[in-house]
Amino acid sequence: MTQAISVQGLSKHYGGRAVVDRLDMALAPGRICGFLGPNGSGKTTTLRMLCGLLTPDAGSGSCLGLDIRTEGPQIRRQVGYMTQRFGLYEDLSIRENLDFIARLFELPKRRQAVDQALERLELTARQKQLAGTLSGGWKQRLALAACLLHEPRLLLLDEPTAGVDPKARRDFWDEIHRLAAQGITVLVSTHYMDEAERCHELMYIAYGRVLARGTQAQIIDAAALSVWSIAGPDLQALVEPLKRQPGVQSVAAFGNTLHVAGDDDALLQTALAPLRAHEELQISRASANLEDVFISLIGRSQDNFVTETA
Repeated sequence: MTQAISVQGLSKHYGGRAVVDRLDMALAPGRICGFLGPNGSGKTTTLRMLCGLLTPDAGSGSCLGLDIRTEGPQIRRQVGYMTQRFGLYEDLSIRENLDFIARLFELPKRRQAVDQALERLELTARQKQLAGTLSGGWKQRLALAACLLHEPRLLLLDEPTAGVDPKARRDFWDEIHRLAAQGITVLVSTHYMDEAERCHELMYIAYGRVLARGTQAQIIDAAALSVWSIAGPDLQALVEPLKRQPGVQSVAAFGNTLHVAGDDDALLQTALAPLRAHEELQISRASANLEDVFISLIGRSQDNFVTETA
């Protein structure tokens, strides 16, 4: 198997709208791929098609060397799928939840597998605690432990750290990198740019279509954005007027500065020219970052939402 995931032309429609539109993806074993995009962009639908939970309307491909159309059950036995919302039983303890999952997978050494999962995610001391009483970070650990019980070769993680504190997020990502070093492939959807930067490669989709793919450096270089930074007082008052200027693709606040981005530097400089007369403003060139690129990409994308007409 040269690719853990290899799909071509994957499409799925709901109500006349292409939720996923001719998506191609190839991901090598042991790689961490960040799957980014706004809400409703098709990320969750794609994850479900990859593990055979949904049948694509068009396209084909394989996951772990198995056909995504005809071998869904075999794929799911080798995949750990972590959903956006906590999906385990809140009135069962941590151990009871893991034991239940182990029974579903018919693991021959169930108790040993549960013990190892508890130890791996540092859950042993809390194993008798009811899942419903756990904080977001501990629920996340339990969900990941459940994903790993059957020793999957691929992890599909759907916004796994939403609402989790920074320390828990960092611990989670340290574990993900340990798993990847063991050869486990990871496809993870996220809205956090700091998490995207920890991925080996990235794919950005909006309204069902792939807009960018590659490493962080490749995506930033390919965007070829011109970015200017503005520092000074009352910056919020500049945002809407700048957004209306020709050539300005995005205006975003970064701490105490504004990033103004576009792909035509001459037009950007024209838009910024009137501001240079204000001595209290400091205007300087800046390096594009992932957030600049993704804000620019979504700004240029066309929403494919279809409303019903009478």
